[in-house]
Amino acid sequence: MVKVGLIGGTGLEKLNILQHVEEVTIETPYGNPSSSFYHGISDRFDVYILSRHGRDHSIPPTQVNYRANIHALKELGCQYLIATTACGSLREEIHRGDLVIPDQFIDFTKLRKNTFFDHFNPGQMGHTPMADPFNKNLRDLLITTCQELKLSFHPRGTIVTIEGPRFSTRAESKMFRILGADIVNMSIATETSLANEAGIPYAVIALSTDYDSWKNDEEPVTWDSLLLVFQENVKHVTNLLMHILKTDQFL
Repeated sequence: MVKVGLIGGTGLEKLNILQHVEEVTIETPYGNPSSSFYHGISDRFDVYILSRHGRDHSIPPTQVNYRANIHALKELGCQYLIATTACGSLREEIHRGDLVIPDQFIDFTKLRKNTFFDHFNPGQMGHTPMADPFNKNLRDLLITTCQELKLSFHPRGTIVTIEGPRFSTRAESKMFRILGADIVNMSIATETSLANEAGIPYAVIALSTDYDSWKNDEEPVTWDSLLLVFQENVKHVTNLLMHILKTDQFL
């Protein structure tokens, strides 16, 4: 049975297609993961669900123990990882409530442990290729399923990850647009880098909740406005995941 790890937040632990659900706790050399794992079985998959920011969303983006999270999923035997995230749109055509399946990232973080290689062992050089950081086959599966469900989505996009927890200034938001970024969030680049180092195929479903700070004719993003759009549209993310976990096209 294929083992799949799902990383995200609100709603994921409530996927109602899992059977024999239990909580699993695992220790790692990097400390504790963000939460225990919900473990369950679907028709075809062995699924582990992790809340990135903790069950009560108490862990700020920089303080997430990304290394422990990815290491634990590797130790649990996960063969594929699908992450979900809220994001800000940096493009007029990416509307609130749209999904984006990123194909590139830009890393603007500066305070995090974003590698497993604290040192190199003899004969080991941990320079992991990262030209195409999101797994193509997983992305193709997400894109095909979005099309089948007739969701409003974008099949590619560059996601820029900022340190947080503050939102961008207008100048930063406009700079990210100039650099070619399409969406902005506070976690994905770090997580993607570690998943690639761990050798686990990884892809992301990003839910657009706001227009960050670049639009002069819009109020800049606030937590309350972000949360409102997220709660109204998270059903599209969970619906997509539920269909993915029923598919017979999985790798």
